[in-house]
Amino acid sequence: MSLTSFWIIAGSCVLVLGIMILKNRARFALNFLVRAVLGACAIACVNKWLAQQGIMLAVGINPVTL
Repeated sequence: MSLTSFWIIAGSCVLVLGIMILKNRARFALNFLVRAVLGACAIACVNKWLAQQGIMLAVGINPVTL
């Protein structure tokens, strides 16, 4: 096998690995964002329910908890 063939095969492997890593990171980011949005909606619903029940207590939302 010539040196050029080796570099073509090695480059292809690195490219495939890079695509796989980016795909996993995108999946992680999407999962994180979906959980953050659903969590914030759940907190808002709990706060509204507590207010309707006359309970003077609220669950806090801030950028750190999201």
